[in-house]
Amino acid sequence: MDQLKERFYEKASAEAKKMKAILKEHGDTKMDEVVLRQIYGGARGIKMMIWETSRLDPIDGIRFRGLSIPQLQEALPSGSGGEPKPEGLFWLMLLGEVPTEEQVEWLSEQFRKRSTVPEHTFKMLDSLPSDMHPMTQFILAINSMATESEFSKRYAEGMHKSDYWDPMYEDALNVIARLPRIASYIYRRSFHNNDQIEADLSLDWAGNFAHMLGIPGEEFQSLMRLYMTIHADHEGGNASAHTTHLVGSTLSNPYLSLGAGMCSLAGPLHGLANQEAIKWVFGMLDELDTKNPTKDQIATYVHKTLSEGKVIPGYGHAVLRKPDPRFTAQKVYAQKHLRDSEIVQVIWKVFEVVPEILKGLGKVKNPWPNVDAHSGAILVHYGLTEYSFYTVLFGVSRAMGVLAANCWSRVMGMPLERPKSLTSRWVMDYLKEQGKL
Repeated sequence: MDQLKERFYEKASAEAKKMKAILKEHGDTKMDEVVLRQIYGGARGIKMMIWETSRLDPIDGIRFRGLSIPQLQEALPSGSGGEPKPEGLFWLMLLGEVPTEEQVEWLSEQFRKRSTVPEHTFKMLDSLPSDMHPMTQFILAINSMATESEFSKRYAEGMHKSDYWDPMYEDALNVIARLPRIASYIYRRSFHNNDQIEADLSLDWAGNFAHMLGIPGEEFQSLMRLYMTIHADHEGGNASAHTTHLVGSTLSNPYLSLGAGMCSLAGPLHGLANQEAIKWVFGMLDELDTKNPTKDQIATYVHKTLSEGKVIPGYGHAVLRKPDPRFTAQKVYAQKHLRDSEIVQVIWKVFEVVPEILKGLGKVKNPWPNVDAHSGAILVHYGLTEYSFYTVLFGVSRAMGVLAANCWSRVMGMPLERPKSLTSRWVMDYLKEQGKL
């Protein structure tokens, strides 16, 4: 048993025993109130699941095992350019412990060893139209690798439920290791005439991903380390995380549960918003016929967008009530490396204009930018202009968080998720019984 796996089982099984004891003594303790608005409103804010790897606070933002993004940048072992290696974040999410340089290098080596993609996955991708949306290709590729699932193999052999965590861990590391190769293959076949770039196994996980995409330079490798780190997790209630958790609770193997989660990520109200945000910026620049709009021009375009009944992509968040710290981390990166970039300066001007307009509407709970408002501009600067691919980048990163969390779900014996649904007639009858109608 490898060092991370052994330490994970030791730590997580102890936590599982503790939770069982707590449930036995306090299982009937009331934790929350549910109102009708939440029942009809997509279960917004209802406390209903355990997600160990990260927590989202409306004011403090995302914390990975208690650490903010700036704290991650300070604490985790980094690559060239000073940004943390995502391998270190995966270790932190799985164990709740900041890894050493040696432990991160060990995990990098594990990912290298596990990175071989089955040949049938490439054959399947090559059979698809090259102009098929990259997220659709990505989802199909993940599902195609379910043939390699250790969990499915051992479940069919009849393993005990107390051992479910073990092949879950193996599948999690295997799929994370393979995703950069799959994603870069999709990018190169869709946008660069299938001119593929072989892996450079001397590089870390994110650095090699940048290399296989074909964007040269250590600076882009550094960006990929930051990008893969800040997009990796966002507690369990967001659509892709919750979908992965839900499908995993049926004991579908990790390839299928991740594939389902990526279907959620592909929605415009979730991960596809990064594509919509930069597309909105390009549309504005085209209509204004300038690469350097004034704030007044931006304000006019914002008002026009809102008057058409549309939202401003990249602004607003279901939970946060302050600027998304992931947006801030990208802004800090851009201030360090890309201060003279025209497209980045446009994003900064939009940031100065949009929140005040949205606040003036009087009905927007969060007028601040989220992670999607900035990510596209940085990628455009480095030459990755094909914005339909951006959600695939998001998905490669998000896999780390959702699969680390699913490892915890299996070792803690989390049950099949089965919330209770209601009919509108039941709601009306209940309100009448309560004298409210």
